[in-house]
Amino acid sequence: MFVARVTGNVVSTLKVPTMSGQKLLTVEPLRIDPDKKDRLIGTGRTFVCVDLVGVGADELVLIVQGSSARMTEVTAKMPVDAAIIGLVNQLSAYGHDIVTPDGKESK
Repeated sequence: MFVARVTGNVVSTLKVPTMSGQKLLTVEPLRIDPDKKDRLIGTGRTFVCVDLVGVGADELVLIVQGSSARMTEVTAKMPVDAAIIGLVNQLSAYGHDIVTPDGKESK
């Protein structure tokens, strides 16, 4: 499981029947800044994920990949490799509030 930022959406009008009606979003995985340890920075990678919780652009989310992405009732029969399973409301590490309880990110 990892933290990512929603960066966009994917429209696919032709896909396997089990994927019909599923919202697809692009996300960039994030990591804690190794120098300051007080903020999140991008990894430069992009994933396409099935949105299972109804998030929007620029939100911080929890992602699972591989077989974990198919362990929900919704995705059990889908050919997916990445799924958004949660919205990040607060994140702290190394004694820093990286995402404060009100959902604001430190800069």
